[in-house]
Amino acid sequence: MSLILDHVSHWYSRDTAYEVKALDDVELTIGDGEFIGLIGHTGSGKSTLIQHLNGLLKADEGNIYYNGQDIYDKDFDLRELRTQVGMVFQYPEHQLFEETVFKDVCFGPKNQGLPEREMTLRAYEALKNVGLPEKCFEISPFALSGGQKRRAAIAGVLAMKPAVLILDEPTAGLDPRGRDEILDLIEEMHRHYGNTVILVSHSMEDVAKYVDRIIVMDGGRVRFDDAPREVFRHYRELEEIGLAAPQVTYFLHELSRRGIPVDTDATTVEEARDAILNYFGRAGRR
Repeated sequence: MSLILDHVSHWYSRDTAYEVKALDDVELTIGDGEFIGLIGHTGSGKSTLIQHLNGLLKADEGNIYYNGQDIYDKDFDLRELRTQVGMVFQYPEHQLFEETVFKDVCFGPKNQGLPEREMTLRAYEALKNVGLPEKCFEISPFALSGGQKRRAAIAGVLAMKPAVLILDEPTAGLDPRGRDEILDLIEEMHRHYGNTVILVSHSMEDVAKYVDRIIVMDGGRVRFDDAPREVFRHYRELEEIGLAAPQVTYFLHELSRRGIPVDTDATTVEEARDAILNYFGRAGRR
């Protein structure tokens, strides 16, 4: 599986006084099994970008290829693409609409034309994987808590067994415990199924902890595209475009500035702990 964006550009309100170029000559390759963090300030183009990946928006210029096929070819099946590139929106209530949670999760597999038995099995499996208790299956999705709605929305996409799972701010509005539960769930599913995950987030700590690759959008262009520690080395440049590095990055740079030679490339609390302990271990052996 691969998604390739080849010189993709997109305008809103093109040829009017309100014209905005939301994507500007974007080139990206998204490979099989990657866990990618997509970050950028408001208006950077990240939301527009993810809506191109499953054909919700069409590029004004350029091409997008899925498994070597141009998704804009007249004989390409966009409906099938949307079952393979699944998206969970920031506000789950926008994609929950059936009478019960179970019916809602069945909706995607049903549209795939699956037999009822397979559809039912997939729905049960997806709901089990996201940790929703059975007592929730037959109630209205709108009776769920915020975190439960998020789980139900993820289950509805997982039931289609997508090769690519896109999550737009999946922890927005959740308390710290709910946020950690959702992100740990996403990480566990990624390990179990090996699918590609694209996580859109404003939290640098979350991105640093979970993803293997970060794509930074700025002004409709890709500003950085690398491993987390490589991207966060540019923390001063990130600040210039309205972003930041994880707090531990600033802490370690401050220690270094004060003459304590720790590894300033650490991006998570665990890595920072190891860097500090490593320094004190070296100091103690002197």
